[in-house]
Amino acid sequence: PQKNLSWGVPVPGDPSQVMYVWVDALANYITVLGYPDRDISDFWPAAVQFVGKDILRFHAIIWPALLLGLGLELPRILHSHGHVLANGQKMSKSIGNVVDPMVVLEAHGVDAFRYFFSRHIDTFADSDFTWEKFENSYNNELANDLGNLVQRLATLCKKQNLAGLQQFTASSDPEYAKIMDQLHFSNALEYTWHKIQDINRRIDNEKPWEVAKTGTKEQVENLLLSLVQDLLQANSLLQPFLPHVSAKIQQIFTANFILPPEAPLFPKTK
Repeated sequence: PQKNLSWGVPVPGDPSQVMYVWVDALANYITVLGYPDRDISDFWPAAVQFVGKDILRFHAIIWPALLLGLGLELPRILHSHGHVLANGQKMSKSIGNVVDPMVVLEAHGVDAFRYFFSRHIDTFADSDFTWEKFENSYNNELANDLGNLVQRLATLCKKQNLAGLQQFTASSDPEYAKIMDQLHFSNALEYTWHKIQDINRRIDNEKPWEVAKTGTKEQVENLLLSLVQDLLQANSLLQPFLPHVSAKIQQIFTANFILPPEAPLFPKTK
C-alpha cells in the first residue's frame, strides 16, 4: 500500500499501490545489459545466479514470474548461499563486529583471501570467520602444506639439475569435475588439498634425498619427476581458486630448469 511505502514505484493503474525494491531492483539484472533496447542473448540467461539465503524468496518466486511475463528464459541455476558470521554472530554495525574485507585482503593478499573463503566458508551454509581461523589457515595450510611443498620439491629438483615438464597437460579428474558441477566449491578445494597433502606424504615416505645417495641417477630423477607430475596435476585443480599462485607453480615446474622461488609463495607470519 502506498500509504505504508511512500517512496515505492507507483503501480500503473492503481495509485494506491507501489512496488518496493525487490520488484523494482530485480529488473537491473537485464536492464544493465541494455534490455529491452538491445539483444542480451550473449549474457542471458545466466548460467548461475548467486544469491544470499535471505533474498532467496525474491529470486525464486518474484524474479522468475517477471521473466516469464516478459517471455525471457530463466536463469539455468539459482544458487543460494549462507552468511559469513563473525565469531559465531551475524555481522552487525550496532554490535560492532563487522569485518572489513579490504583489511583481510591486505593481510596476506588476494589468493589467501580466496583460499580461506573458498575452503573454510561453506558453499551453502552459514560459516564463521575469525582472525585466528584465517591466520591458522594461512600458516598451516598455505604456507606449510603448499608453500613448503613447492620450495622443498623445487630445491630437490635443482640439486639434480632437472628440467621442468614443459609439455605437461593436466588429465581430467571426473570426481573433481562432479563436485565443481554441483557448485560445492568448499568440497572441491578440500578434495584438492588432500592431493597436496598426499604429495607431502610421498616425499616423506619415499625420501628422494636418500634415493639420491643410494640409488641411480635415473631412479632419483624418475621419482622427482613423478612428484612434479602429481604436483602439477593438483595445481591444475587449484587454478580456479588460487589463480596467481597456481600460475607461479606452473611456471616453476615447467621451466627449462626447475628452480625454487626466490621468495616463499606464502611467507609465514607470527
